[in-house]
Amino acid sequence: MFKRILPAIIFVSIYASNLWAQGTGSAFTIIPLGVKGGDDESNLSSYMITPKGSDQYVCLDAGTINAGIQKAIDFKSLKGNSEEIQRKQIKGYLISHGHLDHLAGLIINSPADTAKNIYGLPSVLNILRDKYFTWDAWANFANEGEKPQLKKYTYFPLIEGNTYPLAGTEMKVKAFELSHGNPYKSTAFLISHDDSYVLYLGDTGADEIEKSDKLASLWQNIAPLINAGQLKAIFIEVSFPNEQPDKQLFGHLTPKLFFSELSKLEALINEKAFRKVSFIVTHTKPPFQSAEKVKQQLISGNIKGLKLIFPEQGRRLTIN
Repeated sequence: MFKRILPAIIFVSIYASNLWAQGTGSAFTIIPLGVKGGDDESNLSSYMITPKGSDQYVCLDAGTINAGIQKAIDFKSLKGNSEEIQRKQIKGYLISHGHLDHLAGLIINSPADTAKNIYGLPSVLNILRDKYFTWDAWANFANEGEKPQLKKYTYFPLIEGNTYPLAGTEMKVKAFELSHGNPYKSTAFLISHDDSYVLYLGDTGADEIEKSDKLASLWQNIAPLINAGQLKAIFIEVSFPNEQPDKQLFGHLTPKLFFSELSKLEALINEKAFRKVSFIVTHTKPPFQSAEKVKQQLISGNIKGLKLIFPEQGRRLTIN
């Protein structure tokens, strides 16, 4: 009798184990506070991210803060008032590079903010310290640089390839350097919670244009996570339509270059696993006609059926 029952027990155990494995891993909640590149100061690159079920966020870049929170409240993506949300729910800022469309909201809203960390590569933090949080430009709300130092913000340098906890949250981060109009730099942030990951790329040019291997190196690093089903989404910029001349890209991607770079990533990955990754398109630049052309070129060029997401300011995204 036992011999007849044992195979059934083993089968049920394996089946249950497989279901558990498919169900493990964290989901992420993302609130886009700003999704554009360029000249709309009310809607510039900034994304709040947290594990699903938590209200302890970090910001991936900080081009727009207050206006984006207001929009998220209007869409019922966030509850409360904008000042309290920034003060209590945003636990820190990850800044990819020193351009204003990625940090203006942080600077402008700093007087009303509370103490927290600003994370970035040392070269990025140096720009904040020496160019923006100075008494000539604004006020020094940080813990380094010109005196008096108000010490509301603490610069937290990220050494490339090391993993760091994000204070006040359940997440961790690992930073990778990108090329953004060689020799200028940007950053990719790999955010993790338990065994789940999301990758956020700040502004980046294609390796072939930048004469760089930064994206190739990044793809090598994240390929095992995709094959394991652990990397859920990649934020990646597409700033200009295909008609933009190479000499006028200024360290950005077009739809053609977007698909070219992702084909290099795909070559490292199991096809089935690659199809499960969501690609969140960021930093499309105005004017409206140009931005719409970028979107249509991405849709028409998506011959492999990638999961493309075009985020809207204030509308919550859930990434499983």
